[in-house]
Amino acid sequence: MDGVNPAQRSGAAGGTPGPAGPAGGVLGGAGGLVPVSRVPGGELAAVAAAADFAVLPVGAVEWHGPHLPLGTDLILAEGFAAESAGDGSAAESAGDGSAAESAGDGAGPRGVLFPAVPYAACPGQTRPWPGTVAIRPEIAVGYLADVIEGIVATGFSRLLIVNGHDANMSTVRAAMEWVSGRRTASLLLVNWFQLVTPAETTDIYGDLPARGHGGAYETSGVLGFDPDAVRLDAVEDLPPKPKLPVSHPYVLVESRPDPWQGWSGHISLADEAIGRRVRQLAGARLREIVAAWVAAPSPAAPTADPLPTAGPEGA
Repeated sequence: MDGVNPAQRSGAAGGTPGPAGPAGGVLGGAGGLVPVSRVPGGELAAVAAAADFAVLPVGAVEWHGPHLPLGTDLILAEGFAAESAGDGSAAESAGDGSAAESAGDGAGPRGVLFPAVPYAACPGQTRPWPGTVAIRPEIAVGYLADVIEGIVATGFSRLLIVNGHDANMSTVRAAMEWVSGRRTASLLLVNWFQLVTPAETTDIYGDLPARGHGGAYETSGVLGFDPDAVRLDAVEDLPPKPKLPVSHPYVLVESRPDPWQGWSGHISLADEAIGRRVRQLAGARLREIVAAWVAAPSPAAPTADPLPTAGPEGA
């Protein structure tokens, strides 16, 4: 499993560059995405000028249990990234379980898709399990900062980062903050997992917990994009990690809680129909966020000049 969305494997995420030049041919007049890997170097400046934003998927190669592929987080990050532009026709076309034919056939913002960042810092609870490829957090932050700054320097002042791996939220955020103090940029980070609320997953799955690592919710997400990569019959339900009996926010990091097999959850709750529902719901919200973001004013350069005045003029 290479973690590549079938829609991207066929080149459908952005279509085929046309002969009419970068703005009219590569991006076209309608919303959608084009892979930067297919943009000729001589046309890059024009493509960047015509695009509303660039998008960078970030995932991980990590154990999610015997039932999910090691590229789970990549499948989800790349899959939702491919649906960040356009009008949602890609998700709708998957209603019969087939791969999306296009993410760019409808109206909406126009974007340029960069290759995914496949490796990430991974928690101690998954690093011992087979297939997890983890990099040190300090390396991850520096690497991500270089990638983000490189994309901005290429001419894309607006960059959407679509995340499929929870541990990336801290490292990507740190890298974004660093770059925003060096470059004029609007950097937007969206975690697909948060696009469907806990109340909604309760409505979908019932009262049994579904949002654990490798659990029914994450399994459904993969089923929505690549059902052939999932083995629902490979595991039995495993109760999720216990939570503290308090309502206050906290962060608890443990080496190996009980029960835990590098994943947890009631996998029997997941199926392809729910996967398509999760994909459509989360994808629609991602496009709503992107539409509001590209319509917002661009930021100023990162400078403190001029400084605010201490009082009324002439004081």
